[in-house]
Amino acid sequence: MPSRGQSSTVALLMLALLTTAATPRHAHATEYANADECCADLEQRVADLEATVATKGNRTLKVTLTGLVNNAVMYWNDGGEDNAYVVTNDNQRSRFAFVGTAALSPNWEAGYAIDVGIRTANSKLVTQTAAGGFDERPPTGFDLRSSVWFLRNKKYGSGFLGTAFAATDRIASSNVTQTQWFDAYSAPENAGLGMFLRSSENGEMTKSLLSWRRIIGAGGDQPGESQRGFSLMKYVSPTWNGLTFAADWVVTDFWDVALRYRKEVAGFDIGAGIGFLQLQPGSRTRSVCPAAFFTRGEDATACRQLRGSISAKHLDTGLFFNFGANLTTDGIVETTVRFNDTGVDQQAYFLSGQIGLERQFNALGKSTLYASYYTYSGGAPTVLTVGPDDPLNPTGAGDWTVWQSDVDIWGGGIAQGIDSAAMIVYLAYHHVSGDLTLRQLQNRVASGPIADAPIDDLDLLLGGAVIRF
Repeated sequence: MPSRGQSSTVALLMLALLTTAATPRHAHATEYANADECCADLEQRVADLEATVATKGNRTLKVTLTGLVNNAVMYWNDGGEDNAYVVTNDNQRSRFAFVGTAALSPNWEAGYAIDVGIRTANSKLVTQTAAGGFDERPPTGFDLRSSVWFLRNKKYGSGFLGTAFAATDRIASSNVTQTQWFDAYSAPENAGLGMFLRSSENGEMTKSLLSWRRIIGAGGDQPGESQRGFSLMKYVSPTWNGLTFAADWVVTDFWDVALRYRKEVAGFDIGAGIGFLQLQPGSRTRSVCPAAFFTRGEDATACRQLRGSISAKHLDTGLFFNFGANLTTDGIVETTVRFNDTGVDQQAYFLSGQIGLERQFNALGKSTLYASYYTYSGGAPTVLTVGPDDPLNPTGAGDWTVWQSDVDIWGGGIAQGIDSAAMIVYLAYHHVSGDLTLRQLQNRVASGPIADAPIDDLDLLLGGAVIRF
């Protein structure tokens, strides 16, 4: 069915034809003499009509559309099987966003922002048994990343209300290089770590839901990863001398504060940030401290995170380094039935970094060559258990809980920017290894024997491109 603008355009053209047909012959000469004026007038009226239809609504707002498409081929080898999937790279997934702004005065601005994510096959959720994701979700989907309205003052800062990213969003992943678009050094789970664990002793894959991303943090969201999808009130200060402060409050979940820095200093492009997050009483958030699953959030305030990062690139040589760290204190875990008086480690941390070279060697754009390393260690990283007869079960009997986990990831990659297409072509490799310690449950309490569950290594190769618009 044609749109209102199209229908109006057709009607105007038909009217012009009928008028021409009804004109006497003796007037044709005069009309031909004025043909340019006639057609120009008609075209102008059609253009005005189409412009009116296109801008129907709030005409005082300036609307901007941005986004990106980020798809790749991911090859994986878990020691017992290998394959390749076409995936959406969840380090920076495909998405589009609308931002509308209206000037209220020289110092005040109002507007809205809507950010919608697109996934074909989430690189974080694909498994050995499901190329589209562990939960067999449809191959293509949309999800709301943020939806807010805001008021901004040039002198006092901005206030946001709605569903949005927390103040500490990506605070442990500061990055002034183009690796930020495809290989987030503090969030390695985003590509391939949804793969299930496989025993290095018998070569069999676990029957539980234990995946690599589950043993580096609660609910699959490792410490330091973004907190998003919450309805919140948020304040962001104006930038002063490179510094920007942000704070928000999610009434029933958490509050956090962050300080970011971005500036060129002494020939270096520097980006940095530090943030602190603490859960609120009755919090529903499960992506910080896993023990909140057991307590329904009654002791949530004992869960907190401190995280930060720094990124620096020498502008003349292109040499750069990125470094991020996080410390999570899970004060909830000792109050649970499972871990009460068991002496479980209440803290988890990670250290991560990249080092490399990024500069323009050709007319296409910047080239990047880098190496990366990530290490994680923490107690009780997940509430998932290993059941009887599971390949990871040390004795083949009883239920075992994850007592301690350590994960190490090293790798590197190469990328080429193509400025004329706002495009980056990349290839990244990760080798994942780890130690998994289990403890047997006795009457639901982790008071039984402690044993290791040797797990096989995982190799990942991700090659693709991201195009921004």
